[in-house]
Amino acid sequence: MLLSVACYEGPKAELRSVSVDRDALVVPVSGNADFYFTVDEPGYTFDLENDVVLYLAKGQFLASQYFFLSRVERDTMPGRYRAFVTDRGIRDDYNEEVCIGVRLPEGVMKLSPSFRCVGEYGGPDGPARKTGLPVLYLDTQYGAKILSKEDYVKATVTLHDGDEVTDALPCSVRGRGNTTWYWPKKPYLLKMDAKTSFFGFPAHKRWILLANFMDRTMMRNLVAMRVSSMTSLPWTPRCRSVELVLNGQPQGTYLLIEQVRVDKNRVNVKDGFLFESDFHYDNDIQWIDPHGRSVEFSNGIPFAIKDPDSDEITSEQIQEAKDLISRTAAAIYGPDFRDPEKGYASVIDVDSFIDYWIVFEVMGNHELGNPGSVYSSWDRGGKLKAGPCWDFDWGVLSYNANPIAQTGLVNGKACWYARLFEDPAFKARVKARFEELLPQLQTIPAYIDELEKQLEASAALNFSMWNPAEDAWTNGGRIINGDENISFHDAVARLRKIYEERLTVIQDNL
Repeated sequence: MLLSVACYEGPKAELRSVSVDRDALVVPVSGNADFYFTVDEPGYTFDLENDVVLYLAKGQFLASQYFFLSRVERDTMPGRYRAFVTDRGIRDDYNEEVCIGVRLPEGVMKLSPSFRCVGEYGGPDGPARKTGLPVLYLDTQYGAKILSKEDYVKATVTLHDGDEVTDALPCSVRGRGNTTWYWPKKPYLLKMDAKTSFFGFPAHKRWILLANFMDRTMMRNLVAMRVSSMTSLPWTPRCRSVELVLNGQPQGTYLLIEQVRVDKNRVNVKDGFLFESDFHYDNDIQWIDPHGRSVEFSNGIPFAIKDPDSDEITSEQIQEAKDLISRTAAAIYGPDFRDPEKGYASVIDVDSFIDYWIVFEVMGNHELGNPGSVYSSWDRGGKLKAGPCWDFDWGVLSYNANPIAQTGLVNGKACWYARLFEDPAFKARVKARFEELLPQLQTIPAYIDELEKQLEASAALNFSMWNPAEDAWTNGGRIINGDENISFHDAVARLRKIYEERLTVIQDNL
């Protein structure tokens, strides 16, 4: 509606211009937003029975078809007014330039500098917010680019989760990953200035933003972490899909996930070690244990110490860690390896190694034998434990990467497991444990359906910016997962089908 305004009938005061208190006004869907404007001559006043209008910069003097000026009130400060703009509920992504004008007998006078009326999803981050996922805003100091996996950039993080908005929290950010760092959509490591909780997860300083660049389903890691959480593994990284907006620019769907760190709420090692086996062999403290074999290391299995950190560990601790792995491997590969007092059961937590294997096998993840991102931990006085699970986007639930997954076990001969499966008692325990977990594992297809609905809008935005088939240049010109060139929904259907087939194949092969 239009507001009636008459010029003040008193001593004439010349009205030359109006100032507005903002550059942009965000109007919620079917809601209202207000702003203040001030006339340059306090002696000039409006009788609010005549016309105050919003001009569109493109020339129409009435308000847009998407919003209108619904009310103007005098403020207690002389010459200042409060104006209300109402969304018409037609669309939610408009972004129009307007200014304030006054209808006078001689015509409408355009008075204020232009400013923008923006629908709730009409700003630069509008598409990200419209997907329904929480939006994580990462703003670097002075808009600095994140160019390195070594050098941190100062930044702030703000999380919009529905109606809940966190303060801008200070942090530092750098790149992360191996191959994934060199793809167009980058993964990041966040180091918060203070311990921070996201989504109610236990507070910690270290968090990861996984890009999942090559995963057309956007859910391989989510499904893997759900499967892991069904087992007895003591900790599975908690995670949540988010939209990432970096320095005001939407980046698509990311997975905010707890970093693998020693902590009472993560890998709970009070006095011991966190190990990683990874064929990239790029950790500060690493070595090859000659026992066993892997795909990439024919002379043994790579091990690295992830905790204690390299700048805190002593040479004595390093030697102790190496001796521990050597003793463990010796027991596994020794002549008495089936003996409960001398063999593998005396040095490894068998239940954790079984559950860890089941997660990799169900997901068809061959990295257990590569090995890549394979973790284990040891606490003084205890046995070596497998886990936690990490990094399930490469070749997971894909016959393209692992053709053997159609008919057989993917990790039956993975590193130490090749030896463990030589013990019929170990295989029997694996089979019994798999059957025990099967009813829970059979709920995953329904979870995949939930994720499909949750991620549908986000996936559309993500794949309008990124092409996962670009992963081929790091894989000899061949796409990795096999679903990079099909639609999101087709990729999800393919993932669901392969998952269901994996359960049957594993049953048939145990």
